Amino acid sequence: MTATAPAVRTPGEATALPENAYTTLAPGETYQPVVPHRTLLPELSWRSILWGLFLCIVFTVASAYSGLKVGQVMEAAIPISILAIGLARLYRRRSSLLENVIMTGIGGVSGSIVAGAIFTLPALYILKLDPHPVQTIFICLAGGCLGVLFLIPLRRYFVRETHGQFPYPEATAITEVLITGQKGGSQARLLLEATAIAGIYDFFVTTFQVWKEYVNFQFVPVMKTLAERGRMVFNFDAIGFILGLGYVMGLLSSMILCAGGVLANFVLVPLIWFLGQHLPDAVYPATVPIRDMSANQIFRGYVRFIGVGAIATAGIFGIIKSLRIVVGSFSVAAKAFQSGGHAGLERTDRDIPLMSILLGVVVSAIAVAVFFGTLGAVVPVVLAGLLLTLAFSFFFTSVAANAIATTARNPVSGMTMLTIIISSVVLLKFGLSGTTGMFFVMAIAGMVCTALSVSGQTITDLKTGYWLGSTPAAQEKVKFLGAIAASVAVGLTIVMLARTFQFGEEAPGDLRPVLPSPQASIMKALVQGFMSHQPIAYILFGAGAMTTLLLEMLGVPSIIFALGMYLPLELNSPALVGGFIHHVVTRRSEKVGGHAGTTMRERGVIIASGLMAGGALGGVLGAAFRLFPWYAEDKVRTPFYANDPVSQTVSAVLFIGLCLYLWLGARWRVKPEAAA
Repeated sequence: MTATAPAVRTPGEATALPENAYTTLAPGETYQPVVPHRTLLPELSWRSILWGLFLCIVFTVASAYSGLKVGQVMEAAIPISILAIGLARLYRRRSSLLENVIMTGIGGVSGSIVAGAIFTLPALYILKLDPHPVQTIFICLAGGCLGVLFLIPLRRYFVRETHGQFPYPEATAITEVLITGQKGGSQARLLLEATAIAGIYDFFVTTFQVWKEYVNFQFVPVMKTLAERGRMVFNFDAIGFILGLGYVMGLLSSMILCAGGVLANFVLVPLIWFLGQHLPDAVYPATVPIRDMSANQIFRGYVRFIGVGAIATAGIFGIIKSLRIVVGSFSVAAKAFQSGGHAGLERTDRDIPLMSILLGVVVSAIAVAVFFGTLGAVVPVVLAGLLLTLAFSFFFTSVAANAIATTARNPVSGMTMLTIIISSVVLLKFGLSGTTGMFFVMAIAGMVCTALSVSGQTITDLKTGYWLGSTPAAQEKVKFLGAIAASVAVGLTIVMLARTFQFGEEAPGDLRPVLPSPQASIMKALVQGFMSHQPIAYILFGAGAMTTLLLEMLGVPSIIFALGMYLPLELNSPALVGGFIHHVVTRRSEKVGGHAGTTMRERGVIIASGLMAGGALGGVLGAAFRLFPWYAEDKVRTPFYANDPVSQTVSAVLFIGLCLYLWLGARWRVKPEAAA
């Protein structure tokens, strides 16, 4: 691996994250990971690969069903990181930290492949274009491979060169789980405690009818009046996962995210309502008159398209900003190729060789072109489809990496909608329409959606590995194994479910039960509309683009704000609470100073990571319950659940309790004399 003999560490040796793991580096300062580049630990072992593949397949099958039923894909990486800690203790030689990273990375591919698949492919079944199982598997696999290949050149920029500039909420949670589980002791107990609290809390509130998950205070007269007369609705998702997410994001990022939500929900939605409430007819792209629309319908019918335009434009700026580092990465890789090695690169900074990446892209492109050719399209259409697939996959890779690095939220559905719109417009120019055109466009959308989703998950994995000292090339190689396993699993699962269920809405005369498939239903309506030559709401996309341009002129991180405009407000507002608590804890730790202040900051991050881990586990368990025919939300129902004033008040009080637990838990170990 290196020219000098490496030191060998025992897998069970205690480890700790450096103090500068989450902070920007001073000039001349470097980050030394937990496992230094000269240190060798077991990494690509049969144990880590086989367990990773097994967990990847299990989570893929479960996620496919839950995603088609409720539109929510299981968060796999964080639960698998917890399972990795437990599995490490089954062996005489406890699994090393780097083996656990590999296991988590392979297993985490499941959720990203599933998201790409269920957001698009069921639309083909709804359109009665039943794809062959091989076609389903290929679309997922091609998208997954392109997502990994296009992200590798961006790794050095997002992971290394911008160290400390992005919060990486999900990667932070995974890192804290792995490092704390490796160390054991009081911090491990604190992590397990926070995980258990959030797991139980989020499981019951999202799975059964114990108290309302969403708080909107519509039982208060003034809030109800604002909603009815001005379409100004405040929503708050009172769960532990988003609270922990906001804490890891920090105050600045969570404020910018929430600001985007404020503009969307308290400015644009009421403005559209004010201007359109007197119009008797529907205004495209909505299908009902504005006067008959709720605040949520206005947001989804108009404002969300503005958010899509803002995100797409922010992605362009992101590519421009990262261009210098990407070119530098190719330069380093080219020098390494010319010298026949890694040109002196440290183990922790070695990617898959440049020629392997280029060869992978070429092979993938040829395979995609052949696939499009089997759909009965002429050569110009095949080439147009191939260029659209490659361009969108490459372009959206940067968008996904930026979004995940800042908010842990990947705008998959929005970017897929944009792909469908532009692809439909382009292919209509080539004379492609009807069912062939719909299949062609949805195949492009499926590949791009999967590439976008996989690249977002991959950047999380690579950042985790960077903090802990993994070999990037090793992480990148196993991503392809995970993509293969997950693609086969989700492809066969969708085919099996399509024989048992109807996707979308109930068809006359079809007695099979229905799986709602909410995202795929939207994509189906979109492609069907555009292939029927419906107009495009350019003004909405343009308004979003101008919003991003304004933010860039002001020096505000546009991708965070754009995500805030696109995501529902209930996902933004709890993050702001977590960010505020992070600010208060940080200020308090700075006042305390010394070891006590450091301990306070560490405990805050550990508890927040536990809340995210527990929330993810609770969601997975809740999704697993939905697999059984006996499950119903009212299996557990409190007498006050339907009483909004009581139920929402209970939810708000319990969420405040989580906030107090996070704040007081961070301070618990600080000695009074140190805090004086």
